[in-house]
Amino acid sequence: MTETSPRQPRVASARSLFSRVRTVAAIGLVCAVLGACTGEQFQKGYILPPGALEQIPIGASQDQVLIVMGTPSTVATLDGEVFYYISQRASRPVAFMNQRVVDQRVIAVYFDKNRQVRRLANYGLQDGKVFDFISRTTPTSGQEISYITPLLKLLSFN
Repeated sequence: MTETSPRQPRVASARSLFSRVRTVAAIGLVCAVLGACTGEQFQKGYILPPGALEQIPIGASQDQVLIVMGTPSTVATLDGEVFYYISQRASRPVAFMNQRVVDQRVIAVYFDKNRQVRRLANYGLQDGKVFDFISRTTPTSGQEISYITPLLKLLSFN
């Protein structure tokens, strides 16, 4: 009898340990599943390299812009050529929910007739209006704003 008594607590101890391990594993699995459902960030379009705009001074050549910024998303001709770099950031708090647009930008590099940088602009929406984050102004109506506004509104529906 003395031999069976010590074995019973060991069996009970092993069952208790297995039960604890199973509980911890179940909690870990639930945490992993819920963790996979947490927020995600999405970047669409052009990704602006850090410090890229600072490397493009007024008067820089079109080739220098292409080296620093890369190929533009689209090109327009308004009193010279304009390169547009279009981007959008979106997020969703839970994996199965729809994405929500967090930020959208149109970086415009304006060239003169000699293909040198005349002006830089970083357009986005602020308070529902097109806003240039470089000059800190809201552009007035005209050819420039009539081209940028549809781009920003189009981005917000994607």
